[in-house]
Amino acid sequence: MNILVIGSGGREHALCWAFAQSKRVGKIFCAPGNAGIAEVAECIPIKPEEIERLAGLALEKEIGLTFVGGETALALGIVDAFESRGLKIIGASKKAAQLEASKAFAKDFMKRCGVPTAEYALANSSARAVSILESGVFGGPGAPVVVKADGLAAGKGVVVAADRAEAVAAIKDLGSVAGSEAASKIVLEECLTGREVSLLMFADGEDFVLMTPTRDHKRIGEGDTGPNTGGMGTFTDSSLLSEDQLAEITETIIRPTLRGCIAEGFPFRGILFLGLMMEDNSDPMQKPARQQGLSTNVDHHALTDVRASAGRSKLLEYNVRFGDPETQSILVRLETDLVEICEAMLEGKLNETDIHWRPGSSATVVLAADGYPQSPRKGDVISGLETAAAVPGVTIFHAGTSRNAEGELVTSGGRVLGITAAAESLDGALRQAYKGVDVISWNGMQYRRDIGRPIPSTAGSA
Repeated sequence: MNILVIGSGGREHALCWAFAQSKRVGKIFCAPGNAGIAEVAECIPIKPEEIERLAGLALEKEIGLTFVGGETALALGIVDAFESRGLKIIGASKKAAQLEASKAFAKDFMKRCGVPTAEYALANSSARAVSILESGVFGGPGAPVVVKADGLAAGKGVVVAADRAEAVAAIKDLGSVAGSEAASKIVLEECLTGREVSLLMFADGEDFVLMTPTRDHKRIGEGDTGPNTGGMGTFTDSSLLSEDQLAEITETIIRPTLRGCIAEGFPFRGILFLGLMMEDNSDPMQKPARQQGLSTNVDHHALTDVRASAGRSKLLEYNVRFGDPETQSILVRLETDLVEICEAMLEGKLNETDIHWRPGSSATVVLAADGYPQSPRKGDVISGLETAAAVPGVTIFHAGTSRNAEGELVTSGGRVLGITAAAESLDGALRQAYKGVDVISWNGMQYRRDIGRPIPSTAGSA
């Protein structure tokens, strides 16, 4: 079948790469794509928000399956539009996409479903948000608080404020940073501390299959310093979540979420991403394992004391699609045909599908442009890719690249490349990924040397 992937980043390159592994795939199209994606797919210059044009493209190219990469098209209702034309598409419906498109909706949904999360308050204006802070509901003037724009803001709508004064300043700046529409409603949250972990799953409306847990390094600087970014690197490793923790998350977060989606009229089908905070005082190894492997077949008789441990994990946020750069680290470990998984999601047959993962670990190191994340410079010539690609176990995913008039590969975005490797151990994956990094260069290239290493206990929300 012909495949259409919608988007232009490293996530979409990884998706095109995964589809290219399938013997069932004819031709792959990507809209709009990038220079790296062009090596495995035909890139079509249509933006993700141009839904009518994309639907027309799918009909013209006889697309058998469309996969939506980013959140914008999902929030605009691309899945509903495609399905109304009889086109098969993987992604959340417009109603389900509210779980990401509106942080206020998501927080109220968590509360209705009993999902453990940070305490919060909603405000319809900056003045009201400041008034809530000054009431002391989130603690005294020195207490940290999280300030969020309600709508989609391309990762720029969250500020973890160290104290009330910083929170007030963030509230006043939110409209200019995140956009007036995204900041028309403001979410205030208590500041949680602990380890952040990402857990993604395939979902078919009723059943689900977990992917390998991942962790993202958000800040630009080593030691988790400097401003937040879209992600400077990720890794997958069995140490991220114990079997005990997976069982608790399944029982207290995943199942209530999927039941709530059904009850409220939007059964969730597609990729569901959980941003989790694992509290510092959790010690999952003190209790026997309750879940074997990445499976939905949880032994409920073994969950009798899970409720007593509620609070060890809390949900920071939902995303209704693959993360970037989490996708790169996850998909290099996927052994099952992605087309088969997509069909199972569409047909409601995930519970009949065996999904296999490569044992071991994986890691992605993001190479970013000079000036990222504030004002990334474009047009710098990239060298060393062929040498890096020859490193055993390394796969290179393009996030922000294009070709100049001379045909040279150049930077065209903030995050430029994701150097990804899989190996039997996390140390092995990191070693190979950094071997690839060391032979790539361009003027001003920046990256972190500590991907996959312990991150200081974080405060706040993703």
